[in-house]
Amino acid sequence: MPQIPIIHNAVLKACPRALGPIFLAIIVAASSAARAADTNVAVAANFTEPAIEIARAFESKTGHRAILSFGATGQFYTQITQAAPFQVLLSADQNTAKKLVDGGLAISDSLFTYAVGKIVLFSSNATLVSGEQTLRSAKFNKIAIADPTTAPYGAAAVEAMKALGVYGALASKIVQGSNIAQTFQFVETGNAELGFVALSQVVAIRGGSRWIVPANLYSAIRQDAVLLRSGADNVAAKAFLTFMKGPEAVKVIEKFGYGTD
Repeated sequence: MPQIPIIHNAVLKACPRALGPIFLAIIVAASSAARAADTNVAVAANFTEPAIEIARAFESKTGHRAILSFGATGQFYTQITQAAPFQVLLSADQNTAKKLVDGGLAISDSLFTYAVGKIVLFSSNATLVSGEQTLRSAKFNKIAIADPTTAPYGAAAVEAMKALGVYGALASKIVQGSNIAQTFQFVETGNAELGFVALSQVVAIRGGSRWIVPANLYSAIRQDAVLLRSGADNVAAKAFLTFMKGPEAVKVIEKFGYGTD
């Protein structure tokens, strides 16, 4: 409990009008600090940059703090089932959040879609990517995708390649990142000439070349948020999810190239 400084009666009598507002401000600040809380939030790797920006705005507005951890959604699911200390999950898909609800590890009426993701074929080479023809011609040695068994963006990449009929021809050229953040690192560092990444990862990058994959080539990447059972009594966790639905968060989400409901 924060300590409120003692202001002696003699001082108040000397200048009550001047110190009255100051004393009131101290009480309000101490009260706000007492109510502030922390929440541990597991965040899908594709949502790293917007989550950081949203968390800053959340803390500024509410005083609560969202402590963010980033990784593959499938790995987070395993950790949560093993009692990892998270109170909120921002998933990269819908299925994982629903599985947690079905398994009694998350609160059903807290579930909602916070973003709709998009995949993009990206290269740091300004001339390499020129649409689906880049995949058909296959004039590259390595193409990066996120692990499709744990990362929804990787599964979407495989689905898109199969829809175009090029997956079989490209299979030997594929390198997998453990999550979409590592996949982007492969492309950014040149360990793979190009790769399927989240649009949010490259929306602010001016250089390179890219092709935003048509939405009809893969299932919609609807990303759901959910309050975990361990956060049911955490005021910061519940406040963070409420903030995620508000106009400040939605503005950030859209800025990074996501769709919203």
